Amino acid sequence: MEIRVILRGALSGVVAGVLGFIFARVFAEPVINQAIDYESGREAILAELNKAAGRVVAPDGPEIFSRGIQSTIGIATGIIAFSVAMGLLVAVAYLVLHGRFTLRPSRLAWLIAGFGFLGVYLLPFVKYPANPPAVGHTFTITTRGQLYLSLVACSLVLLGLAVYAAVKLRHRVGVLAAVLISAAGFLVVYGVLIGLLPSLGNLPANVAHSTQFGYARAATETPQPITNILSTPLVIDGKTIAPGQILYPGFDADVLWKFRWYSIINQLIIWTTVALVFGALLDRFILGRTPRRAPEGEQAPEPAPVPAGQA
Repeated sequence: MEIRVILRGALSGVVAGVLGFIFARVFAEPVINQAIDYESGREAILAELNKAAGRVVAPDGPEIFSRGIQSTIGIATGIIAFSVAMGLLVAVAYLVLHGRFTLRPSRLAWLIAGFGFLGVYLLPFVKYPANPPAVGHTFTITTRGQLYLSLVACSLVLLGLAVYAAVKLRHRVGVLAAVLISAAGFLVVYGVLIGLLPSLGNLPANVAHSTQFGYARAATETPQPITNILSTPLVIDGKTIAPGQILYPGFDADVLWKFRWYSIINQLIIWTTVALVFGALLDRFILGRTPRRAPEGEQAPEPAPVPAGQA
């Protein structure tokens, strides 16, 4: 049984990944292209500023994968692989929990997928939201990844503890009161947690680079406008840049908003599809097909008698 359930989880992930890829290809890719164009222009301006200030400018690295590959095969592979992994995660969680709850298989699958969406994506998104290209520094990738994964783990643990508390309290105060108390406790603890975690703009590496061109201090790593922060004018390509003059704008807020909004919708599509497909496959596999109802006015056929020797 376990292997069949896990295979159904993987299949639901494949279906969810295909739908997620289609959505990302249609809606998110144009926004990503805008972010890449901004990043290219920003890097060119920073290079000119660093040259004018006498700093060493590192050459661009080789392009391992072309933009065409990234926007088709790359994004499809990433989204489908992630969706399959989440489908397997939901299937494993179902195998662990199905004997502890007297729920229809599809309902339990929906609950698990819902908590997965909250713990794996939406709750960490509150503190560390998804960012398009150009938002985020290369020298903080490792730290940002560690912080995000830590918050995912904490979110899942806190959700599990909230459910456990609700189950324990329901016999004492009732189901509704138990859910409200557990939810309130979760929100308080989670609020304290995200308050203690550092903002990305305040990471030590960002503080150390805050005096360089294009790395103005901010609460996030969203690129700020590039200005001449020196006390003397700079001459670039025959143009005099006065102190404090803006050379390149900050990242477009509309592009950032659209990317994050599409990221939420994409994840919602993936988790909803996993729950829908996996739940339907579970009901069919575990409960079997629903017996055919006889037409109105027609008596349903009686079951065939069982031979005495097989009773």
